[in-house]
Amino acid sequence: MADTIFRYPFRNFFLDHPPNFREYYGSTSLLDWIESPTAHIIKINVPGFKKDEIKVQIEEGNVLHLRGESLIEENHGKEIIWHIAERGNGKEDFSRMIELPEDVKLDKIKAHIENGVLTVVVPKDLSPKSHKVRKVNINSRL
Repeated sequence: MADTIFRYPFRNFFLDHPPNFREYYGSTSLLDWIESPTAHIIKINVPGFKKDEIKVQIEEGNVLHLRGESLIEENHGKEIIWHIAERGNGKEDFSRMIELPEDVKLDKIKAHIENGVLTVVVPKDLSPKSHKVRKVNINSRL
């Protein structure tokens, strides 16, 4: 009885785990977003990825899209059976989307990869914004 109560949920987690963890549970890439007075700095763990396997894109609405795809070498032979493929399966291995604030210079974004960490620096637009005062007419009816 105690074996059934205490071990069953954990046994299910480990034994009935889907073959491709990322496909079911999303990205496992850890991300930090740091804001300094002059820039937003985003760091994401990308161990084992080469520079050409990572894409950094700005999409509509100031969305920073970071994604990586690594290809598994398929030359293991036909006698090899994959039981778990958590490190990648030839599909998109990570994908993270971040909506950036309005006060950034999208054309000045820089990215570099070093020791398995992708660092993206998004400079802030520090130019003074002129806040126009706009009068709103008040009507008795909408």
